[in-house]
Amino acid sequence: MKRAVAGALLALAAGQLPAAPPDFEAVQALHPPSESRLLDRHGALLHERRTDPARRRGQWVALDAISPRLRETVIALEDHRFERHAGVDWLALAAAARDTLRGRARGASTISMQVAAQLDPALRAHARRSWRQKWRQMRAARALETAWPKASILEAYLNLASYRGELQGVDSAARALFGKAPAALDGHEALLMSLLLRSPNARAGRVAQRACALAPRFALDCARLTALAQHALAGPARLPAAASLAPHVAQRLLERGTAHTTSSLDAHLQQFARDSLQRQLRLLAPRHVRDGAVLVVDNATGEVLAYVGNGGELSSARHVDGVRAQRQAGSTLKPFLYQLVIERRLLTAASLLEDSPVNLQTPTGLYVPQNYDRSFRGLVSLRASLAGSLNVPAVRTLMLLGPDTLVERLRTLGFEDLDRDGDYYGYALALGSPEVTLWELVNAYRQLATGSGHTALRLTPVEGPRAGPADSPGNVPPVAAARAAAGFVIGDVLADRDSRSASFGVDNALNLPFWAAVKTGTSKQMRDNWCIGYTTRYTVGVWIGNFDGAPMWEVSGLSGAAPIWADLMRELHADAPPSPPRPPAHVERQRVTFDDSREPARDEWFLRGTATTRIAAHAPARVAPRIAYPGPDSILVVDPDIPAAHQRVYFRMRPPRAGLAWSLNDTPMAADSAWRPRPGRFVLKLVDAAGTELDRVQFTVRGNTPKLASATGEGLGIGGVDQTR
Repeated sequence: MKRAVAGALLALAAGQLPAAPPDFEAVQALHPPSESRLLDRHGALLHERRTDPARRRGQWVALDAISPRLRETVIALEDHRFERHAGVDWLALAAAARDTLRGRARGASTISMQVAAQLDPALRAHARRSWRQKWRQMRAARALETAWPKASILEAYLNLASYRGELQGVDSAARALFGKAPAALDGHEALLMSLLLRSPNARAGRVAQRACALAPRFALDCARLTALAQHALAGPARLPAAASLAPHVAQRLLERGTAHTTSSLDAHLQQFARDSLQRQLRLLAPRHVRDGAVLVVDNATGEVLAYVGNGGELSSARHVDGVRAQRQAGSTLKPFLYQLVIERRLLTAASLLEDSPVNLQTPTGLYVPQNYDRSFRGLVSLRASLAGSLNVPAVRTLMLLGPDTLVERLRTLGFEDLDRDGDYYGYALALGSPEVTLWELVNAYRQLATGSGHTALRLTPVEGPRAGPADSPGNVPPVAAARAAAGFVIGDVLADRDSRSASFGVDNALNLPFWAAVKTGTSKQMRDNWCIGYTTRYTVGVWIGNFDGAPMWEVSGLSGAAPIWADLMRELHADAPPSPPRPPAHVERQRVTFDDSREPARDEWFLRGTATTRIAAHAPARVAPRIAYPGPDSILVVDPDIPAAHQRVYFRMRPPRAGLAWSLNDTPMAADSAWRPRPGRFVLKLVDAAGTELDRVQFTVRGNTPKLASATGEGLGIGGVDQTR
């Protein structure tokens, strides 16, 4: 003992003054919560993400926010002369030395000494602590008392101490063990917490036994202490469930060591969007639907207000972010096609388009677009074609414009992955053959809403004053003004429930009690469906499908995504219905009538200089019928997966005319008969009643080879068709 004391004195004489302790604020900053927190725009908690696997720490708690009972109990048990000593309790140290000589171990570390050890790993207890190390701890405690007030030392002690297992700090311990904030701990809970400071991993029974021995001193009930100890300490810590409203946004915004990050999201709207998606997924589960995503943005600022990457527990892949996943666009690209032809003054919303069969020869085979219901309507206006989501008029419009022109426009809207030329996508581009993301689609529709160019969406709040809705282009260059004016016309079409009703019915999920422009889309084989729409204030996008690409069973954009879109639009405008957009200066309204009452007379919007009062459908000159299908040098393929007896080819002429017949390899066939295909080369002739040849084509039928491909490379079988809505 004398030798040890002498060694300590020599160490004191030879040692340097201890380094100055760190600033109290620096200590707080070095011990952030073990969970980074994502907050909404109003400061509400959205999501927690574990960033420290070794410790579970809560928020740093100020001393006046900690229960007075806990503060008093800790001082009474750990350092009852805390308020009177200067870092070292010499009386306690002497008593500890005496008891050590008598063979009874006893600690003498003050709260200040323990905080000093928590701040300096070299001072922490080991299996055999030397007197030199103890003396350094004492000197560090004295320095700490000089630099910090007593209240800060006690606050640091309660926030840095380990209580049980991975629980560090009073916030995590109080919430995990007793389900309370530190300020709400009562005397019984305070005593148990204080005992855990010395023995964090003691068994529940042992802690209860020690607590009962101290119960009379603190006027507490032993039975309650025992019950509390068993409930809180007998099993693993009952940690409160982490907030998990926005996991995919948290993945993008939260960084290790960041206590909290404020996002642009609105917690109420985020919860509403997630709940609406999950309700719809439950309803659609019998139709083989497992996944979905939702995105809501503020038009004026581009701030994202709700971002639901998937259906959570209902999703087939909870970690997949459906907002950023690439899926086939379906008919959601049609508004940008029609905006472009109106902007270039090639067509107006009243122009008539031909909705009749068309066969297009492509490098990969014959492309035969079809409408969703497999019917044709003859001549229909651009307004009716877009509002009713007709496919054939869209393809014919793209034939007028050219795929390269549309690809270039889509890139300027933010569809960055459209990195091939127009020939690669072909005329199927009009029907949404490329893969896009919900993030890109919503921002593109937002540009229709605002009449502005591309700006990025934001997941963090806009700094400074917020702008109002940008529903009028103002003083802008002529090209941009024409684009905004055409976008206004497209918005008016997408909000036209009367024109929409011809395809979707009078009563459907897209009809809202206020102005809203909206478009649905369904990809091939019902693998994806969309509903994207906007008011002057917000743009909302919804995707429904399966992450593995499996088709849904009879689910369209109207029955799948649209109900969620409508729910969100009603919620967003519950307090104040939106006003329709103001017409920009470059449009005018004109009453138009249609010859033969092809469509009802109406007031129509035109770009200035393109207005007309009468739409006439000129009858085409009488032309000789020609073979419309199959096309010249077509290659048809016998599908090996379909029984041969069930495979048929129907030859078609255009325009149809009675009294004509077919001749296949000089074998007569009736005009309305179906032919069972077989491998070989064939010459098909169209002949009149006198046997005069009017047209002929050569084609080939192959067997046991891949199916005939469309312009997008997807197998379509004999007479391949493309159907989206």
